[in-house]
Amino acid sequence: MAKVGISVRIDVTKIDKSRLFKGERGTYLNLTTFVDLDNKDQYENNGFISQEVTKEEQAQKVQTPILGNVKVFWSDRQSANQTPQAASSDPAYGGDDFDDEQIPF
Repeated sequence: MAKVGISVRIDVTKIDKSRLFKGERGTYLNLTTFVDLDNKDQYENNGFISQEVTKEEQAQKVQTPILGNVKVFWSDRQSANQTPQAASSDPAYGGDDFDDEQIPF
């Protein structure tokens, strides 16, 4: 089985807070992501991440907003379109340049 390293970047202001739920050890949010290991979009992303949709919402064709993007930064398999790189090589994905007080929830 191939292994990959994936960097995830989301806009927390787009989170539907009604979908947050309390668990045993904290507050959680179910997310869904689709990753294409062989292709990248014009921004070098391999996929996107959104809030999980229930089966009932799927039947009603309810769409949740895309919260962000995913980028494969490492893989142990060979691909013509992919070269391993460190996640920190992209300033948009590196470091903890945020203040907890800026998080809107």
